[in-house]
Amino acid sequence: MMYNNAGTGSTMANDSENGQAAGSSRQKQSGAMKSLVQVESLIQLALMLPIATVVGWLIGAGLDKWLHQHWIYIPGLLLGAAAGFVQIFRVVLAQAKE
Repeated sequence: MMYNNAGTGSTMANDSENGQAAGSSRQKQSGAMKSLVQVESLIQLALMLPIATVVGWLIGAGLDKWLHQHWIYIPGLLLGAAAGFVQIFRVVLAQAKE
């Protein structure tokens, strides 16, 4: 591959002249990115408990069929819900530290 290096000096000069304007837009972008990360964390919280509960129920139902029982899905539900709550508390505590 060959690159054309002609005009590199003028590009660097333009970059340094526009550095102050770019700095304020970078701050706006970093603020926007921070708010998007917070929104993502809230969406994660909204999905964590139901998904963990369903996964626990599915594991319990699979064990029910495998072991020919009809009660193992209940502890699976409870363990899934507990795992969901633990993860929710972890995310909330991490958000509180920020």
